[in-house]
Amino acid sequence: MRRSNLPAELNRFVGRTAEEAALTALLETSRLVTVVGVGGVGKTRLALRAAAGAQKRYGEGVRLAELAPLRDPDLVAYALVEALGLTDHTPRAPREVLLEHLAERRMLLVIDGFEHLVESCAPLVRELLARAPGLTVLAVGRRPLRVAGEAVFPLAPMDEADAVALLAERAAEAGAPDFAGTGTGTGTGTVVAPEPGTAAVRELCRRLDGIPLALELAASRLPLLSVEQMLHRLDDRFRLLADGERGALPRHQTLRTAIGWSHELCTPEERLLWARLSVFAGPFDLEAVEYVCGGPELPPERVLDHLGGLLAQSLVSREDTPAGPSYRLLDTVAAYGAEWLAALGDTERMRRRHRDWYMGLATWCELEWFSPRQAEVAARTDVALPNLRAALDVCLEFPEDAHLAQHLAGTLWFAWVGCGRLSEGRHWLERAVALESGHEEARLKALWVLGYVAVLQGDGTAAVAALHECGERARSSRNALAEAYATHRMGCLALLSDDLPRAESLIGRALDSYRELGELNSNVLMGQVEVAMTRAFRGDLEGAVAICREVREVCEERGELWTRAYALYVLAFSAWTREAYGEARELLTECVSINHTFRDLVGLVLAIELLALVTVSEGDPAEAALLQGAVVPVWDTVGIRLFGSAAFDGPRALCAQRASEALGAEAFDVAVQEGRHLPLDAVVERALAGRRDPAVGGAADATAPRPFRTARSAAVPGTRKPAGSPTGKGGEAAG
Repeated sequence: MRRSNLPAELNRFVGRTAEEAALTALLETSRLVTVVGVGGVGKTRLALRAAAGAQKRYGEGVRLAELAPLRDPDLVAYALVEALGLTDHTPRAPREVLLEHLAERRMLLVIDGFEHLVESCAPLVRELLARAPGLTVLAVGRRPLRVAGEAVFPLAPMDEADAVALLAERAAEAGAPDFAGTGTGTGTGTVVAPEPGTAAVRELCRRLDGIPLALELAASRLPLLSVEQMLHRLDDRFRLLADGERGALPRHQTLRTAIGWSHELCTPEERLLWARLSVFAGPFDLEAVEYVCGGPELPPERVLDHLGGLLAQSLVSREDTPAGPSYRLLDTVAAYGAEWLAALGDTERMRRRHRDWYMGLATWCELEWFSPRQAEVAARTDVALPNLRAALDVCLEFPEDAHLAQHLAGTLWFAWVGCGRLSEGRHWLERAVALESGHEEARLKALWVLGYVAVLQGDGTAAVAALHECGERARSSRNALAEAYATHRMGCLALLSDDLPRAESLIGRALDSYRELGELNSNVLMGQVEVAMTRAFRGDLEGAVAICREVREVCEERGELWTRAYALYVLAFSAWTREAYGEARELLTECVSINHTFRDLVGLVLAIELLALVTVSEGDPAEAALLQGAVVPVWDTVGIRLFGSAAFDGPRALCAQRASEALGAEAFDVAVQEGRHLPLDAVVERALAGRRDPAVGGAADATAPRPFRTARSAAVPGTRKPAGSPTGKGGEAAG
């Protein structure tokens, strides 16, 4: 895990020297500090600045959790798990995962935008602080959490000098002619207002109450208007607002004045786009804007121009993400846009268009998961997660859309299973299947995906319930593909339960059905790898290798990585049995890299366990013991260690035996304990670095016990290389 996920500053931080010093000092004495203030006063920017400056004091670094996009209070703990970069495959509640992870860590957690979720956020923060003595929380919102021990840091608007400096800096950045040469870019010097009109500049800053967002909005207009013209327009706007909102707080009035005035200066098309953009949660890309916001009044081909106009006026911000450039509305600006959208009577229609786009994105991602774009799909899903959550919320909100909730939750199986979000996936899937949609196909898919998630979580009871219902309903409705998926996942459950004959029979039967139906995708290939594992565990290593070589060929043809990693695991074990340790290490290095990229902890820990066995065989028992120790806490987040399976436990047990014999029990335990305290990223880095201090690696003892026996292969139905789909069906959409 990276030490920080704080965003980079896009422009120079201006002023607030005293406030930054005071907030930094408060963090040294208080474990819960909440920065409060009116919208647009700069709470988030100051908090992130102070957090970045304090990183060195926290051994586990600083993590930012943005809660503003959330609507469902039940998702607060999931959002914190995501922010901490955790992957948990167990059926445990995310609150338990957080408590366990933070219990012995020294970390600063920044929680931004919690005010609409305070009823669920406050108890969680209270419990985390009570159970994790090394945790410090820096919260940012419009009101306190009201948790015992909370130090509230009220952030006032900028004083006159800082306000003038900020206005001048941002106006110079925007290219305002009267401010040319006054900005300092990314430097550290002092920004001053131009001599001509300094009094007017100060008056403008006073009128805007020193609120940074209001100042930045004003600065974006200074290339077009003089300061005096701006003051005149603000006078008119203040009078209008005073007539309409006499009960509003003065500073709230000021911000609404600045935003409303910016709204009036926008073109009609920009105002409409602003209102429609308010339905997005978190970052969004241009394609999404063109679809969701486009229409007769706002032609999609003109959306980019209007978006550029909002960007130039500081109403929209641009950010770079792993999936490419994205845009975002500030929360305060989005709230204003949402009011206008409601006044237009268009909120529900726009929320449904937003839902439709993200359902389409999920469908595309599912299809492209089985392609060379798999890593891109993982990145796009990660960035789109807040909007996917919003789409699921809309589906679940309207009873007539229950089938869409089931379809979307099932379609996102690759995000839940392939990208390490089993717990959140189960949350959405259980909510979706609890509804009676009247659309059998959508329900069946949600059921087998729910069963798959429960299998991987080690919850056999829930898995059997979901898969049995799926199988029964699939047979009744003559849905052979859904029945095949249910059968496949029942076989997966048998594999993890060491019922190997049943596993091979069920998965083989499912593979035969997939072939008859023309189904070829990552799930089908994973089924072949699972058959290979049953073969290997039953002693037919040669047959297992033959299957996995075929799977690897298909993966290379299709650019598939996720399933490829599991095939490499089996091939690496084969190389180890042949004492080809270099080949085994090379295969496992690729396996570890792929699984870490996709946050697939199951595949990752299996690969590292086998890598430890290779390492001890190479003659480095200390490093092998350290790697074994390193995966112990990872297994705690996966579930029952090695699924409670004696078959999967083979490499670990043999490695422990050999390393302990070579080192002695005491030295072995010391190395294991050292590994237990390594962060996951450090473990992966160590594994990818290869042998650290290679000794003379001897051949494996031919008489030593082996986790897998070897035997001649025998044909198993459904394990040949799958043919292409004669019906054109492919990807992951069917079922």
